[in-house]
Amino acid sequence: MMNYAIVDAFTEHLFGGNPAGVVLLDETGFPKESVMLQVAAELRYSETAFIKRHSEQEYTIRYFTPKAEVELCGHATIATFSFLFRKGLAKGTCLCHTLAGDLSIEVGEHVMMQMATPRIEARIDDTTEIYEALGIYDYKPSLPVMIAYSGLADLMIPVKDVDTLQALQPDMEKVSRLTEKHHAVSFHVFAFDNDGYTAHVRDFAPLYGVPEESATGTANAALTHYLQKIGCLGPQAKCSFLQGEAMGRPSVVATEVKADGTIYVGGTAAIVAEGMLNVNTIVEELQ
Repeated sequence: MMNYAIVDAFTEHLFGGNPAGVVLLDETGFPKESVMLQVAAELRYSETAFIKRHSEQEYTIRYFTPKAEVELCGHATIATFSFLFRKGLAKGTCLCHTLAGDLSIEVGEHVMMQMATPRIEARIDDTTEIYEALGIYDYKPSLPVMIAYSGLADLMIPVKDVDTLQALQPDMEKVSRLTEKHHAVSFHVFAFDNDGYTAHVRDFAPLYGVPEESATGTANAALTHYLQKIGCLGPQAKCSFLQGEAMGRPSVVATEVKADGTIYVGGTAAIVAEGMLNVNTIVEELQ
């Protein structure tokens, strides 16, 4: 038997944000990969995190989609440590071992995770194809289109206002072709508004089977670095990005730039459901 939960990350409200499965392992540790795949397929979320607790400050997480193991998942990490905090199993600065390396996680009511060292990879001067893929024609942006990296490379694409952002109907075939052409993962499209958020964003990654994502930690970390580089943010900054509105799953992704330039990403999470997995039955059926 193993405890599991369904947790919506980057939101304070049920059925918002980005959902993930969380499986809390007992002292026996990780089951066979075939069992974890079966569990992830049963829960049906894009990622399920399996967590082994070594102490209150040290953990190992493995992440599974319904089809394969992946090295790292930001929203599943936020979901996991929010769940652990609510259960009194984690607090303060924690060390998390993953296949992508060791992560520093700041655990409390808000969970913040350290991201990869950010950088700007390229500036795109001819943006006509990019905007036409979004259904925007004859538009000359006042801010540059750049490829920014913070664990993944994403195209940072400004549009003139939030109404334009929310009305976008991208040509997913063109978006896929252009993300591949520019060696990026997604179109991360943003607009400013005077409503307390740093920006409103939408993220399109059809090349990787995700037409639109309701919350993207890595892309918003990259956007934070981009905004620094073009002079919109100072050397130390705290940001708040509103994402997922067009999907009916509003998400608030927080970022913070530390004094050394390190970017952390995180937010809150809501526990939707908890239960027990009859793993012994699953193991018997897979043998």
